[in-house]
Amino acid sequence: MIRVHHLNMSRSQRILWLLEELGVPYEVVRYQRDAKTNLAPPELKAIHPLGKSPVIEDDGKIISETGAIAEYLVRAHPKGSFSAPSEQQTFWLHYAEGSAMPPLVMYLVFSRMPDRVPFFLRPVARMIVKGAIDGFVLPQVKTHMAFWEDALAKQEWFGGAEISAADVLMSFPVQAVAARFGVSDYPRLGAFLKRVEERPAYKRALETGGPFSLLQ
Repeated sequence: MIRVHHLNMSRSQRILWLLEELGVPYEVVRYQRDAKTNLAPPELKAIHPLGKSPVIEDDGKIISETGAIAEYLVRAHPKGSFSAPSEQQTFWLHYAEGSAMPPLVMYLVFSRMPDRVPFFLRPVARMIVKGAIDGFVLPQVKTHMAFWEDALAKQEWFGGAEISAADVLMSFPVQAVAARFGVSDYPRLGAFLKRVEERPAYKRALETGGPFSLLQ
């Protein structure tokens, strides 16, 4: 049976969802973020040297990185449209983590910086952070959002006419921008999230994975 090393409030939620779509039995090993640092606990390093989640174990193999895990699962356990990815689906599988997430992570890191410096430095820190976010991070985020909206104008799902692992991977960055910036100006992104969140497999994964919020 596949074992998922699942960190609360993390990208590993998508792996639970994908396994539910595939109908593959799995076991969840749970880890909790540190309440102060919000980082993964050191116990995860016993599973993989980077100490990150998601990580899965399958037949003695340790597999990390969300895109690699997703591709491995759909090749090993294909089911309908969740099967070996097409060229288009492969792009979105790896774009989700390789290009889409970095500016969102930068936004999160910069936003938290003023609260982590001595109080007398916070006004200066806020000015620096605002300059970095307004001048670089937000323009990058908006470029990606426009790219996604345009992609969904051509087809209902990122990977094609039917839902695929590409959409599972893309759900996280789209949910992240929706939580932090809203998608009222991007109706296709809003419709995409509605379709995602109405899927029974998605709902089952939430029940298994526990509370999930991108407003941390």
